[in-house]
Amino acid sequence: MLPTPELLSPAGDLERLQYAIRYGADAVYAALPEFGMRSAPRNFTPAELEEGCIFAHARGKKVYVTLNTLPRNEELDRLPAAIADAKTAGADGFIVADLGVLRLVQRHAPGVAIHLSTQMGITNYAAAAAAYELGASRVVLARELSLEEIAVIRDNTPPALELEAFVHGAMCMSVSGRCLLSQYLTGRDANRGQCAQPCRWKYQLVEETRPGQYMEIGEGPEGSYILNADDLCTAPFLDLLCTAGVDSLKIEGRAKSFYYVASVTAAYRQALDAFLQAPQAEYRCPERVLDELTRTSHRHYSPGFYFGREHATQSPARGGYLREWELVGTVDEWYDGRAWCTQRGRFTLGETLEVLCPTGEVLSLTPAWIEDGEGARIEATPHAMMKFSLPAPEPLPPYSLLRRKLAAAE
Repeated sequence: MLPTPELLSPAGDLERLQYAIRYGADAVYAALPEFGMRSAPRNFTPAELEEGCIFAHARGKKVYVTLNTLPRNEELDRLPAAIADAKTAGADGFIVADLGVLRLVQRHAPGVAIHLSTQMGITNYAAAAAAYELGASRVVLARELSLEEIAVIRDNTPPALELEAFVHGAMCMSVSGRCLLSQYLTGRDANRGQCAQPCRWKYQLVEETRPGQYMEIGEGPEGSYILNADDLCTAPFLDLLCTAGVDSLKIEGRAKSFYYVASVTAAYRQALDAFLQAPQAEYRCPERVLDELTRTSHRHYSPGFYFGREHATQSPARGGYLREWELVGTVDEWYDGRAWCTQRGRFTLGETLEVLCPTGEVLSLTPAWIEDGEGARIEATPHAMMKFSLPAPEPLPPYSLLRRKLAAAE
């Protein structure tokens, strides 16, 4: 019998960690200020990581700490302290991409689980089995694998070795994210968490003898984004990943907002629950899941490499994001038919709002009035983080999210 897969969400800071767990994550992955592959998010101080671990553990959830950069010699002296800080904070596991870091974790945090990062490029069962022999309890599989290849790895590795695979989010155009392009063009090393994302840039050609004459690549009016990979979305076939033997379903996005983390986690929580509740071979992705995955900013979706490389698409004429909805507030509390909220974006009286609840339920309301924190009637919520209230006939749980559809998308 297949195990119940874990839903693993990104946490770029303490707020995102808490929203991920409130919206259905079984575990989160996070980083300290150093040695994590995402330097853009604020990440966690040791004290914040401890607070996050206490929050997660009180709810039966786990926290994994990423130590998945490729450290240089001069950094090694700082690694034991980082490992000790994470262990003391309560980390349930470390995600590593370097054999030296693996050994340091075993030395300074004995007994804490070790996961080998996707940066290791594990594409076959021999590599996965070798990782297990070295002490890894989980491998994060290379993103270039098909469902069939994952099933073969599962059939030829120790049952105790967990397999983790990405199910949603941005895809890197380089093999398993091991890119040198950013370092070459900007001096920012992607393998040290500083990627400038030059694969997302719009490129033009310059002919050697015609300097200053820039020529479009391709025929689209928007130009050509020749390295721009589509975003991954596996919700429609999540059952196939689970039956292939994946133990942990990973959402990409530690640099994304808490709203993105909450929305996508809620969607995949519902998709995974639908799979777990469905009779064998009868999974159908709920329509509400697919709707929710349009509520956050994203690139065009594709199934990645799971059905073969020909389906791992790039959209050369689509350089930007698809964005149809905007977060406008969070619910602090509800009583007596009124929701008390904090502003996260402007909206105007008369606009219809959607409410995403931590349960994944979505409600709709068109407030008849808005009051500011002093109780005065107002026409809009223009000030960042201002307090306001509005009528809400149905109870709205704390941490529910208010959003509005952008006019351009209507």
